[in-house]
Amino acid sequence: MVEPKENCDIIRLWSEDGTNRLTRACVLSLANAIQELARSPRPLIITGNQKFFSTGADLNEITALTGPEALAFSKAGQLMTDAVDEFPDLVIAAVSGYCMGGGLDLALACDHRIASPHAIFGHRGAALGLITGWGGTQRLARRIGPARAVEMFVPAEKLDATRALRCRLVDRVCDDPLSEAIRCVEHRSLAVPIC
Repeated sequence: MVEPKENCDIIRLWSEDGTNRLTRACVLSLANAIQELARSPRPLIITGNQKFFSTGADLNEITALTGPEALAFSKAGQLMTDAVDEFPDLVIAAVSGYCMGGGLDLALACDHRIASPHAIFGHRGAALGLITGWGGTQRLARRIGPARAVEMFVPAEKLDATRALRCRLVDRVCDDPLSEAIRCVEHRSLAVPIC
C-alpha cells in the first residue's frame, strides 16, 4: 500500500475488483498508515489506478451494517479523512478515472488534487438515500461553494475533469497525475508549468 520514493511516500488505493472500494478494513488500514507516516512526515501522494481513484465505500458492506456498526464505520472514515487533513506535510491526490463518494471525501481532505483528463468526480450517496459522514459535505462546500456543492450532492451530479478544474475542485488537469504530483513534490509547489 505505501511506496516510499526518494522525496515522498505514495499510497496506492487497491481492491481486488480494481475499483478501490473503501471497505471497513481498508479505511482502518489507511488511517493507521497515514498516522504512522505522520510520525516522520514527508510529502504524501494518494492515488488509485488508471480507471478508478476510488468508488468510495462498499455499498454491499454498508447495507449489511447494524446501527452501531454504521456509526463505527462513519467514525473510522472521519478518522481517515482527518488524518489526511491534519497530515503535517503536503498531501496530493493524483486522480485518474472515477473518484466517487468516500473516494471524493478522501481526495477533498488532501491539500491539492491533480486529475487526469478522463477523471470523473461525484457523490451519489443522496440518490441512494445515504449522506457522507466523512467530512465531504463541509470540505466540498468550502472548496467549490455551497450552491455548487448542493448540485453535486442532491441530484448526484458528476463532474468531468474540465468542469472540476473550472469550479476549482481540482488544481490541475494533466495526462499523468501521479508523475505530475511527484514533480510538484520535488518543486514543493503546484506553481510549476502545467502539462
